[in-house]
Amino acid sequence: MIPESNIVIRSREQLLYTLSEASEIEHNLMCCYLYAAWSLKTEDDDGVDDEVRAELKRWQRVIVHVAIDEMSHLALVANLMNALGGAAHLHRPNFPISSGYHPAGLQVKLAPFSRATLQHFIYLERPEGSDEPDGEGFEVALNYRRGLNGLELMPSAQDFPTVGHLYHSVEAALRELSGALGERQLFCGDPDLQVGPDIVQLPGLLPVTDLASACRAIQTIVEQGEGSQADTANSHFQRFIGIRTAHERLMAERPDFSPAHPAAHNPVMRRPPDPKGKVWVQLDAPRSALDLGNAVYNHMLRFLAQGFGETQRERKRDLINAGIDLMFAIDPLAKELARLRANDTDDCHAGLSFATLRSYPVIHPDVAQATLVTRLAELCEGNPKLERTPRVAAALAALSATHARLSPGTADMPVAVAQPEKPVDVPAPTEEAVAVTANSEPEVVEGTEMRLIFDAKRCIHARFCVTGAPKTFLANVQGPWLHPDRTPLARLIEVAHACPSGAVQYRRKDGQPDEAAPEVNLLHVRENGPYAVRAPLVLSGQDAGFRATLCRCGASANKPFCDGSHQAASFSASGEPVTISLDALSVRDGPLRVDPQQNGPLQVSGNLEICSGTGRVVQRVTQAKLCRCGQSKSKPFCDGSHRAAGFVAAGA
Repeated sequence: MIPESNIVIRSREQLLYTLSEASEIEHNLMCCYLYAAWSLKTEDDDGVDDEVRAELKRWQRVIVHVAIDEMSHLALVANLMNALGGAAHLHRPNFPISSGYHPAGLQVKLAPFSRATLQHFIYLERPEGSDEPDGEGFEVALNYRRGLNGLELMPSAQDFPTVGHLYHSVEAALRELSGALGERQLFCGDPDLQVGPDIVQLPGLLPVTDLASACRAIQTIVEQGEGSQADTANSHFQRFIGIRTAHERLMAERPDFSPAHPAAHNPVMRRPPDPKGKVWVQLDAPRSALDLGNAVYNHMLRFLAQGFGETQRERKRDLINAGIDLMFAIDPLAKELARLRANDTDDCHAGLSFATLRSYPVIHPDVAQATLVTRLAELCEGNPKLERTPRVAAALAALSATHARLSPGTADMPVAVAQPEKPVDVPAPTEEAVAVTANSEPEVVEGTEMRLIFDAKRCIHARFCVTGAPKTFLANVQGPWLHPDRTPLARLIEVAHACPSGAVQYRRKDGQPDEAAPEVNLLHVRENGPYAVRAPLVLSGQDAGFRATLCRCGASANKPFCDGSHQAASFSASGEPVTISLDALSVRDGPLRVDPQQNGPLQVSGNLEICSGTGRVVQRVTQAKLCRCGQSKSKPFCDGSHRAAGFVAAGA
C-alpha cells in the first residue's frame, strides 16, 4: 500500500484551520457515540431481564468511556489552538452533516445502537491501513475530493483517509513550522489559557506550551483510538470490536432481540426544509424534553467556551466544571427522549438532536457570571409543557444543583419537580449504633513513654492494633482495654502508623517528635471499600491528622469517614482503576484539603498521588472530585451520578 501524503500545512493560519476541523470531528463523534449509548435498553423500565441488561450496561459503559476520551481529545485540541495563538473551537454543524463537509468517506449522523451503527464506529476509529468496511447505510456515494486547488494564502479543507492521518499531518506541520518560525514564536499563546488536570480530570489531558507537549497531545489522541498503529486492547478501535463480538454472541442466542430502542436517525426540532434522512419530533412530550435538552447542551458549550477563554485559574475551574455538571443534566433527558415516540408518522422514537447556536462568544469576565447564571435559572424552570417524569426530574434537579453552586445563597431555591428514586436501597445502621458513634469522644490513656489516643468514631476494625500489639489493645474484655506500657515504644509507634483510619494516635513523652507528615501524599482506592488517605489532612477546614479512611460507598452513618457500611451494603467497586496519567508533581507533600460537597463528592485540593489498592499510580493531581455516593461510572472520580441517585450528605 502506498502511504498517503500529509495534508499540506504551510502556515499557522492553515494549521489552526485544520485543527478547527479536528475539533469538530472530535465533537461530532462524541455526540454520535453518546446518542447510540443512550438508546440501549439499560433502564429498569426497559423490559429486559437482569442478565441481558447487565451486558447492555457494560456496552454502554464502554461507549460512554470512549465518548469521554473524545471529550479529552476536544480539550487537547483546544489547548493546541490556544497555545498557537488561536482560540478553542467548540462550534460544529448540525446533524446530519452534509456529505463533503468532511472528507467524502467520513459520514457523520445520529443513529441508535445497531450492528450497522457499531460497524460505522469501528470504521471511524480504524487504524491507517485497516480494511474494516463502513456500516451498512453509512457509506457515501460521493465523487468529490477536497484540496488546496492552487490556493496559497487562503486556508482550505483537504482530504485524509483516517482521523489518525489527520493528526499525523498536524504533528508533521507542528515540527516544520516550529523549525521555520522558532518554537517560541509558534507557541505564542498565553499559558494561563491552558486546561490541565488541575482544572478538570480527563484521561490524558495535559497543558500544551511547546513542541514536546504538543506532540504528546497528538500521541495521546492517536493512541487512545484514532489511527492507533498498535491496536492496543484499550484503544477505541479494539473496544468497539469487543462490543461487536459480544453483540454477535448475544444475537446468536436471541436472534429476535433488539438491544436498543428505535431512536430516530437524525431527529430535528423544526420542520426541515429537506426532510430526507431526518425525523421531525412533533409530539408534545418529546418536543418539550428536546427543547430543554438542546438548551442545556448549548449552555454547556457556553460555559466551556468561557472557561477555555479564561486566564484566572479559579474562575476557569468553576466555569469548566459547571459545563461538565450540565452534561449530567443532559444524560437523563437524552435517555428519556430515546424512549418517547417522535411523531404520529414515523415508526421511531425521538432523540437528542444536539442542535447548535451560531456561535459561542467569550463574554467579558465582569458580566460572565451574571449572564451565565441568569440563563441557568431559566433552564431550571423547564418548558411549561414538560412532563415531570423521574428522568426529567433528575435532569431538573441536576440543573438546580449547578445553579445553587454558582449562586451562593440559593442552595434552598425550590424546584418544582418530583425527586427521583434512589437506585440502591442501602440498609441504614441502627439508631443505637449511630448514637454511640456520634457521641463517643476519643479515649486517652497515659503511659510512661507515650499518651495513647483511640478515636472510636474513625475505627474501621482493620485490626492492626489488636494483632500487632495484643498486649496493649485487649479485644473483647470488660473494663480497661488500652495498656500502652505493655508494648515497647518503638513497636507501638509502628502499630499506630499502620492504622489506616487514624483511630490510633499518640503523643510521645521522651522529647522525640511525634508522627511526621508523609513525604508523599497518597490516596489508595480499596477494593469494594473506602479511600485510605495518608497526608497532612485538613478535613472541612479542621486538622485531621495524617491518616484517614473516607467513605466512597455512600452508606456510612459517620460521613465523611468510613464506618464499614460498605460490607452490609454489598458495595462493589474495583480497587484497580485504570491508569489515567503518570505526570509527575513538582511537589509531592504539603497540606491536603478535603472538603465534602453538600450532597456531592469530596473536593480534594493539594498534592496527591491517587493509587490503586495494590499501590499502582492511577493519577497525580492537585485538584480532584472524588465520588462518595458509590454510583459514579468513572470511579474513583465523580461523574455527577449523585444527583440522579438522590444522594444526601452534609457538606464542608
